[in-house]
Amino acid sequence: MEQRKICPRFEKALKILNHRWNTLLIYQLLEGPQRFSNIKSKLNISSRVLTERLKELEIEHIVIRTVIPSTPVVIEYELTAKGHALAPVLQAIEQWSSMWIDTDE
Repeated sequence: MEQRKICPRFEKALKILNHRWNTLLIYQLLEGPQRFSNIKSKLNISSRVLTERLKELEIEHIVIRTVIPSTPVVIEYELTAKGHALAPVLQAIEQWSSMWIDTDE
């Protein structure tokens, strides 16, 4: 049987989504723009790891960081169009997991 070649773009997409916390972070941001502290508390993630993941997703143009000049300065994170395009993918995973994944394991 001939082995299928994996498309480099598909492979890179899986690497981005498989990086720990990235998918949950994107899923959380589907709710709309959020502050660092809100994301941190919702995901129960360390500040260091959250900072790393947000930077990684910014580099990939999946998340945008907006500085709102106020006192104190407010920073919000939100999905770009590229990030929002992942919504149907994550919804499909959510539907699949509802049908097939048992949480009692």
